[in-house]
Amino acid sequence: MLRGTGPESAVPSAGRGGGGAGLRPAGAPAGQRRESAYDSIARLYDPWSRSVTEDVSFYVDEARRAGSPVVELGVGTGRIAVPTAAAGVRVIGVDSSPGMLEVCREAAELAGVAELLDLRLGELTEPPVEERVRLVTCPFRSFLHLQDDEQRLRALGAARELLVPGGRFVFDVFAPSADDIQDTHGRWLEREPGIFERADWDTQARTLTLSVRGDSGATSFTLAWLPPKEWSKLLERAGFHVVACYGWFDKRPYRGGEDTVWIARRPR
Repeated sequence: MLRGTGPESAVPSAGRGGGGAGLRPAGAPAGQRRESAYDSIARLYDPWSRSVTEDVSFYVDEARRAGSPVVELGVGTGRIAVPTAAAGVRVIGVDSSPGMLEVCREAAELAGVAELLDLRLGELTEPPVEERVRLVTCPFRSFLHLQDDEQRLRALGAARELLVPGGRFVFDVFAPSADDIQDTHGRWLEREPGIFERADWDTQARTLTLSVRGDSGATSFTLAWLPPKEWSKLLERAGFHVVACYGWFDKRPYRGGEDTVWIARRPR
């Protein structure tokens, strides 16, 4: 869930889309849910992410193409879902953070589209959705909250099960460049006025521990990245057919770089 300002951006920052995977601690009972790291920054999240707009029209267009309803995993404060609903498409939004869902409900009410948003508390690996749809999305790099291939395959499998045959799963992720890591590692940077973040990178483990602080809250969480070739293999193992891998939301083909936008289809 990282915030980039463009395909050539050298400094990503975190946030976006939703409250993350919300995975239970190892050994926790199935009904037990740990507190989301996003609850404490639910009111800080939108000011932190205010400059991130480049992906909104992309996801709204995908939803228009698919038609109602669509499922958005990691719906967060509704940065994508509310404009999607404003375009007339019903959204089933899943997030692991009650605080983020509360902000999303408020945003939907203010926009006059609350009746088109069905918000549900749940996890990327176990979304509480019985409906079968033509489109599932997971915007703003939310899959980086999945820490290993077991979790990634569970989440991909769960997304696949929500789709009708021929349905599409659309998500975006990133892998950092060496310059990105060098420019941001271990430094507090002011991303928006009064909102600071710090990136601590572990290139051997391929993880990023991201800390965020502002007047209304603070949090820290760990994200894990993969190179594109590994995402492609996982999608195939999960039973998807990769339709496209873009290098940005303008649908330019991926030819290297940090960002990848994936279009995968459940076979008929």
